[in-house]
Amino acid sequence: MTGAGSPSPLRSRLRSLRPVAFGADPAGERMERIRRSPHFADGVFQNPVGARTRPSGSTLEFAKTYFRREARRRRGPAAPIPLHPTTLEDLARPPASGLRLTWMGHSSVLAEIDGKRVLFDPVWGRRCSPFAFAGPKRLHAVPLPLAALGPVDVVVISHDHYDHLDLPSIRALASTDTLFAVPLGVGAHLERWGVSESRLRELDWNESTQVDGLRLTATPARHFCGRGLRNQQHTLWASWAVEGPSGHRIYHSGDTGYFPGFRDIGAECGPFDATMIQIGAYSEYWPDIHMTPAEGMRAHLDLQGGQPSGVMLPIHWGTFNLALHAWAEPGEWTKDAAEDAGQAAAFPRPGEPFEPSGKLPEEPWWRTVSHPSGHPWSRPRRAELASEKHGGDLDLAGER
Repeated sequence: MTGAGSPSPLRSRLRSLRPVAFGADPAGERMERIRRSPHFADGVFQNPVGARTRPSGSTLEFAKTYFRREARRRRGPAAPIPLHPTTLEDLARPPASGLRLTWMGHSSVLAEIDGKRVLFDPVWGRRCSPFAFAGPKRLHAVPLPLAALGPVDVVVISHDHYDHLDLPSIRALASTDTLFAVPLGVGAHLERWGVSESRLRELDWNESTQVDGLRLTATPARHFCGRGLRNQQHTLWASWAVEGPSGHRIYHSGDTGYFPGFRDIGAECGPFDATMIQIGAYSEYWPDIHMTPAEGMRAHLDLQGGQPSGVMLPIHWGTFNLALHAWAEPGEWTKDAAEDAGQAAAFPRPGEPFEPSGKLPEEPWWRTVSHPSGHPWSRPRRAELASEKHGGDLDLAGER
C-alpha cells in the first residue's frame, strides 16, 4: 500500500519519463520546508504584492503585433552584436578596487568581490528552452567558454525559468567544486542534474548564508516560476544581495516587476556599490512581472535610499528575443532614464569587465548594429518633451 506521503507507482513512472530539462518537483523534507514558508499559502508561493502571471489583453492584438514584419525585424540586430575581444586576459588581472562585474549577456554576470567570485544566472546554452531544436535562440555568441572562467566560489540562481536556469550550464558547473545558492525548491532541479545536496544553499526570502566570507541573502521579487507542463508554483523566485568580506555590496534583481519592497531591501542590505537590474522583456501584456527601464531605474534608486548612488548595470536584454519591443530598446531607454535621474549606469559590451569605482563603459554600442529604419527605440529627451508640451502629441517612438 502506498503511504500518504509517497507518490503512487503511476506518478513515479510518469516522473521518470519527464524530460530531464524540466527538472524535478520538490518532495519529501524539501516540500515540507516549502509548506512551512511564510510566503507559501493556498498551495503556491505568493508574491509580495499582487501580480498577474499570465499575459493579459487581446490575444488577437498580441498576435498582430508579434507577426508584423517591421516589428519582427526590429526585434533582432541588423549585424552581429559586438563582443568584448579580451575578456579572458582582462579577467586574469585582479580588480584594483576589489569589485569588478562582467556582463556575459542577458542576466548572466560574473562578480569578483573582495577576492571571491560569484556567478549569477549562468546561461551558456544556445537556446533558453527545454528543447535543443526550438525556443528563443541567442542573438550573440557567449563571450568565452564557461570552462574558461576558472574557479567560481558560488553560483547564484534567481529562479527556475529557462533563461535563468540552464541545464547545459548547470551540468558543466556540477563537475566543479562550486557551491550553489538558490531559492527554496530550486534545489530539486539541481539535484536531478547532478549537484549533490551538500553543495546547495537553498534559501527562503530574507534568509542568508555564508560562503567563504561572502554573505548571500535571498531577497523578495515579484515574479513566478515553472519549467514543466504543469506550473505548480512550488519553487521560489528571488533577488539577491551579496556582501563581500571587505564590505562591498552588490544586488542582482533576477526577474521582477516593480514593487515597493525595493526600499526595504535597500534599508536592510544596502546601500550597494552596484546593482544589476532587469530592464528587458517587458510588455503591456505582462506589466506585473518584468520592469520597464523607467521602473528599473526607480527600483535602483529605491535600493539606494532614494538618491542616485552606486552604479546600475542593466541586465536581461540584448541576448534573447523574449518580448515585442525592439531588441536594443531596453539599453537605449535605460540610458535615457539614467541621464534624467543623474544616476551612473554601465553599458558594457557582452564580456566587458568594469569596476564600478572606475571608468564606466558608457558608449551606446547597440546603435552600430541597428536596422537602417532609424533607432525605433529612441524617445524624446525631457527637454524635447517640455518644448513640445503644447505643440501636439508625441508617441513613444519619438515621432510626430
